[in-house]
Amino acid sequence: MYKQYAAPMEGLTTWLWRRVHREVFGGADKYFTPFLSPNANLSFQKKELREVENNAGLTVVPQLLTARAEHFIWAARTLSDMGYREINLNAGCPAGTVTAKHKGAGLLRSPAELDRLLDGIFGALSDLRISVKTRIGCHADGEWDALVEVYRRYPIYELIVHPRVQKDFYGGVARREVFTRTAEKTALPLVYNGDVTAPDDPAFLGGAVMVGRGLLSDPALLRRSRGGAAASREELHRYHDALAQGYAAALGDEAALHRMWELWAYLIDAFPGGAPYLKRIRKCRSLTEYRPLAETIWNSLPLRWER
Repeated sequence: MYKQYAAPMEGLTTWLWRRVHREVFGGADKYFTPFLSPNANLSFQKKELREVENNAGLTVVPQLLTARAEHFIWAARTLSDMGYREINLNAGCPAGTVTAKHKGAGLLRSPAELDRLLDGIFGALSDLRISVKTRIGCHADGEWDALVEVYRRYPIYELIVHPRVQKDFYGGVARREVFTRTAEKTALPLVYNGDVTAPDDPAFLGGAVMVGRGLLSDPALLRRSRGGAAASREELHRYHDALAQGYAAALGDEAALHRMWELWAYLIDAFPGGAPYLKRIRKCRSLTEYRPLAETIWNSLPLRWER
């Protein structure tokens, strides 16, 4: 059977989200953490440690964002000592603040620099599974062929391909034909990622698929792709409440409110006619103000898959 992975999304697919998602909707075969950023201090931030210390019972892969092999190696060794056996390199984040430092999708500007980074990483970490999440270039599809040649030189455990270039950010349409052509021409262990939003998406028929925004809009998407039930109103309510309460307990009310703003940016897609409520949610300044508005959504709006 194909494998299903939950994509890393900063501020969204957190340690708490992973735990709640697994409990309510059955979970994914793997969860990838939002990126950790190892640096010359050779230490993780408190919030980063929270991401890798709260994963009992889950299969979780930490993702690292760096352009320095020595920083990746330190972090990977530290995570290995914590019990992790797979580490993921972020070569796909399109944010300008990231790519300006030659990190994320910025690594793809120069195949030679990417090659040096991977050579350093794989030369030092032969005992660990190293996967890579990548885009297909920075500016144009034509950059991909040279990048594939670099990736083919290394024993990458899985190459997760989001077939957009950096300048696309998340706009336009993912170029699935590029992924298909790569799968036909190489023996790389590929995982598809990008614009997977429906349970009958052909990507679910491949060997492995990673889902991000589609899973936040429909938390039961992976279950549905395997013939399981759509999310019920009661499940979504329980999912929401567990997240709101968990974040309030762990981070405080203000931070919890911000997390719920981010969650609803995607979850509102499950409720036709919900756009005006999303605007009102974003104007809430306290959980006390927010909670009755969320209850109104549960009690009055139809679910998209119930229509």
